[in-house]
Amino acid sequence: MSNDKLVPVCTFPLSPRIVDMRCLAPVQTIKPSSLPDQIFPRFQSLIQKARLSLLILSLAYLCSACNASEAESSGKEAGKKRAVPVVVATAAQKTIPIQLSATGTVEAYSTVSVKSQVGGQLTGVYFQQGQNVKKGDLLFKIDSRPLQAALMQANAAKAKDLAQVKQAQANVLQAIAQVNQAKANVVKDKSQATNANVQARRYATLLKQGAISKEQAEQYQTTANAQQATVKADQGGVANATAAVAAAQADVQNAQAVVVADEAAIANAKVQLSYSSIYSPIAGRTGSLKLNQGNLVQANATDPLITISQIRPIYVNFSIPQRLLPDIKKYSANNGKLAVDALPAKDAGHPVRGELTFVDSGVNTQTGTIQLKGTFANAEERLFPGQFVNVVLKLSEEPNAITVPSQAIQSGQKGQFVYVVKPDKTAEMRPITVGDTVGNETVIKQGLKPGEQVVTDGQFNLVPGATVQVKPEVGSRGAGGVGGAGEAGEAGEQGSRGRKVNS
Repeated sequence: MSNDKLVPVCTFPLSPRIVDMRCLAPVQTIKPSSLPDQIFPRFQSLIQKARLSLLILSLAYLCSACNASEAESSGKEAGKKRAVPVVVATAAQKTIPIQLSATGTVEAYSTVSVKSQVGGQLTGVYFQQGQNVKKGDLLFKIDSRPLQAALMQANAAKAKDLAQVKQAQANVLQAIAQVNQAKANVVKDKSQATNANVQARRYATLLKQGAISKEQAEQYQTTANAQQATVKADQGGVANATAAVAAAQADVQNAQAVVVADEAAIANAKVQLSYSSIYSPIAGRTGSLKLNQGNLVQANATDPLITISQIRPIYVNFSIPQRLLPDIKKYSANNGKLAVDALPAKDAGHPVRGELTFVDSGVNTQTGTIQLKGTFANAEERLFPGQFVNVVLKLSEEPNAITVPSQAIQSGQKGQFVYVVKPDKTAEMRPITVGDTVGNETVIKQGLKPGEQVVTDGQFNLVPGATVQVKPEVGSRGAGGVGGAGEAGEAGEQGSRGRKVNS
């Protein structure tokens, strides 16, 4: 026989759970005759040591793998038997409002900048900064002595001009008397002229008969002509007296016009005097006081003395995407004025109720939104100009909607789902189709029936078919109730279907 020996080679699988040591068939034949005599004994010793080391390591590995496998299998069995504590809620069927949600800005119903229309020293301030005032309340007083003097001067001018009116009226009466006298003179002189004409004709007849001299007849004719001239002069005097009457009447009218101007000056002086006392033009809240008592006030200065904002009622200005405008028109036509709720920060549980009163006539081309305004009575003054609030516009209602708490909804690779607790206290993963989110509740369009129980807390510890243990809801808001589903549902509805907080 040959002195060649076979060296076995052992292989081990890489699996940490199953160890199978097998000595395979010889894969290499070492011929000692081919090695030098001084090398072969050392080589044979090294092979034996390696075989012993591998054997020891294989046994240790096998023991640890067996222990790990037993621990894992025992843990799985214990997990299947142990119930997972969860919080559940019942799917309810109720009427859900259809709403739009947005962020709005509170605006004053009206804002008035109070300025002085006359100059002078500020002698009185009759309110406190930030105070609510009523319409007609006294705010400021300005030194009125110069204005009172101007009023007295205007009254004196009127009195003087009234005297001139009376004088002009007396002149009219005198002119009328002169007209009457002139007319009387005309009548008298006409009579005399008629008599003179008769005498002249008679003496002219006597002259023809030769009873008188020519000189006598001419004398009577001259007297008749003189009387005719006197009548004409009297008639001219009547015309002059009549013209004097007209002139006197014109003087009366001029004097009366001056009196009217005086009355206008008096009225203006009274108005200027009234400006020395400044009253509130509206009911509202005062702002910051710009000038204190004792300062000099300029008429119509650039800066107002005070700004008053009317906050009862008050506006809330907000915008919605233009794609929602048809919904606004549709529900407004069906329901009339739409209700609007404003939710102030840190007081969202008590919304302020108002109604939609304004829809802008055009869309903002830069933002693609349209501006709306709601009017609020603001009786409790919870809304202030410039305040940011959440706005909920109620469009309509959806009856018989199935709702669950928003934190029950989870998102997976195949979409949204909830864990339903079956009567045997096991969990079932149920795919769903969600609708609107209203407050902390979400409408389920498909996948659930009224009365079914869904898990709202503890979902992350569940697997399909796991046994559950229902625990009370109080003080047990876990990660499954807050993360992901509730926030995603609320974010998905922002700008389209809003949220409602019950008062």
